[in-house]
Amino acid sequence: MDTNPIRDKNVVFFFFLIPTIMLIVGYFVFLNNPFLLDSKIIYIPLFLGIVLLGIGFFLNKVQARKIKMAGWGSFSFFWAIQPGYLYAPSSDMFNAVVCIIGVYVLIYIAYHEWLSIKRNEQVSCLNWIAGGTFLAGIIYFTIDSGILPELKNGLINIVASQSAAVLNLLNMQAIRNGCLITYKGISITIIFACTAIQSMVLFVGMNGAIGKVSLKRRATAIAATVVPIYFLNLIRNALVIFLVGENITSFNMAHNVIAKSLSLIALIILLFLNFKIVPELSDEILCIFNLTKRKGPVENFFTRLMGKK
Repeated sequence: MDTNPIRDKNVVFFFFLIPTIMLIVGYFVFLNNPFLLDSKIIYIPLFLGIVLLGIGFFLNKVQARKIKMAGWGSFSFFWAIQPGYLYAPSSDMFNAVVCIIGVYVLIYIAYHEWLSIKRNEQVSCLNWIAGGTFLAGIIYFTIDSGILPELKNGLINIVASQSAAVLNLLNMQAIRNGCLITYKGISITIIFACTAIQSMVLFVGMNGAIGKVSLKRRATAIAATVVPIYFLNLIRNALVIFLVGENITSFNMAHNVIAKSLSLIALIILLFLNFKIVPELSDEILCIFNLTKRKGPVENFFTRLMGKK
């Protein structure tokens, strides 16, 4: 394998420089121009990136790697300028940190597409993650962005209605008014995030993009995970409303600690169930984690940084 010290240094330099510039631009642009927070302009790099990833995934050829590189770059720029997680006064610090790290992770995937071009290697999980991101992203963000407002509002209202029905089924008198559920004088609003659509499209994307797996097995895996997620989410919403309405704990504790912890456990269990149906999925996930073993310029830089040979 040929090495070029000057080229390698340039690769490492740009690996850190590109996402850092994205984050700096995003910070100053959106911090100083609040009107952009409500602008649809932030969706341009998002959908451009998703479409490019989709094109690269379906082409799945050597030429498609450059398309996927551009897709990851555009997609990461969207997260770098995402005001909802990074710059809003009420933003969650944990989400902000994850989002910032995510920008570098997405550029890292683009870097591995570049590495595949230079080495003329075919890494299956790179195409899989591009396809999964395309499938999950095109579904989720088409709804979340408000392009189809009737679908978004309809989904919220259905989940609100059924969450209230769970409480009433247990003889807990809950009153629903649109997306607002009132129980024992405490009102909680069901928002888009309360529909669990993020988790559902995640499994749709992961399974839908798996190559060399029959449509029947993929459909079975999706059904075996998406259906339980939907109904468990209704129970989760009802649990949060119950805990707050009964004054057992605060909304923050009920929603951000108890409910999220239970949701994480449920998702892990469903993921292992998914592995039973589509074991190829675990191979692709392990492949993603093993990208660091390809020992390109960036990996070698970190190896030297940690004082290892």
